[in-house]
Amino acid sequence: MPRIPLFPNDTMSPEQRAVHDRIVSGPRGRIQGPLRAALHNPELADKWQALGALLRYGTGLPPRLSEIAILVTGRACNSPFEWYAHRAEAEKAGIEQPVIEAILAGAEPPGLSADDAAVYRYAVELNRHNSVSDATYNVALARLGARTVVELTALVGYYTMVAMTLNCHEIPLPEGVVPAFALPQHAALAE
Repeated sequence: MPRIPLFPNDTMSPEQRAVHDRIVSGPRGRIQGPLRAALHNPELADKWQALGALLRYGTGLPPRLSEIAILVTGRACNSPFEWYAHRAEAEKAGIEQPVIEAILAGAEPPGLSADDAAVYRYAVELNRHNSVSDATYNVALARLGARTVVELTALVGYYTMVAMTLNCHEIPLPEGVVPAFALPQHAALAE
């Protein structure tokens, strides 16, 4: 059960409706997750969706690498909704089930390509330590280049914000979907 009213709903202002319509007519094709809460402030939601679209669809990271970083972040932030949404996107991007299951378990997946491993390790360290070691940074920089490392860092930061919003406001999973793990605030209750 969400902690706040979520959009879309019948009480939307013209500004909220305009942002909603931009979101659903863009590459997402629908509104879900954190944007349902962000619409409480239409300007925030509009800038949020623009940044998200850029980071998701307009970087040097191919979908496979983006989804590895997003899955690592969703799991590190214990966000069941982010995990649910991006597990499906990861599968579409060709990420193998053993890789997905290892990330879910908090383990480094075996047999990653050099690029996959660079992104995985970068995302793990950034989530765990709020920075990355020189060794991890240098590998990512050599494999991806400066621009894409900047984009990767922004992607992890953006999906941390997404996860926090989903978790804090308890944005619900679609009906019938069982969470892969409990929300942080419910984890003690699940044990």
